[in-house]
Amino acid sequence: MRHPVLALADNLRRLRAARYLAASVVALGADIGSFMALLALAVAPVIASAASYSFGIVVHWLISSRKVFPDSVARRGPQRIRQKAKFVISALAGLGLTTLIVGIAHGLGIDPRIAKLIAVVASFFLTWLLRQQLVFGNRPPRLIGA
Repeated sequence: MRHPVLALADNLRRLRAARYLAASVVALGADIGSFMALLALAVAPVIASAASYSFGIVVHWLISSRKVFPDSVARRGPQRIRQKAKFVISALAGLGLTTLIVGIAHGLGIDPRIAKLIAVVASFFLTWLLRQQLVFGNRPPRLIGA
């Protein structure tokens, strides 16, 4: 029989993963929704894509820092700025992995929609690991401000 504290910790970890998945879905919706809106406003696709992706990063930070990892957010000041920079770097790592997977798949003649689906899943796990361990990990619990 598992120790009750270990069982509780495992349940909290799974709950955090579920909250992260929900944050990712909301951020993806913000990204795609704003991308489509910008396209409808005749913004160039490359600019629309970059702007909407950036908006998705901001949405993900706001949700992650308040609902997924609220006990691990750095206080205001240089520590918070470094943490936000790490968060953006983790997003760029996810973007890089997505681009790599879609590019290789395209070169192999794989349907780009299937490749993108695989890339989204792979990117989700990469950013989850980076954010859990490097962005929000190894910090004493703290209450957050804005």
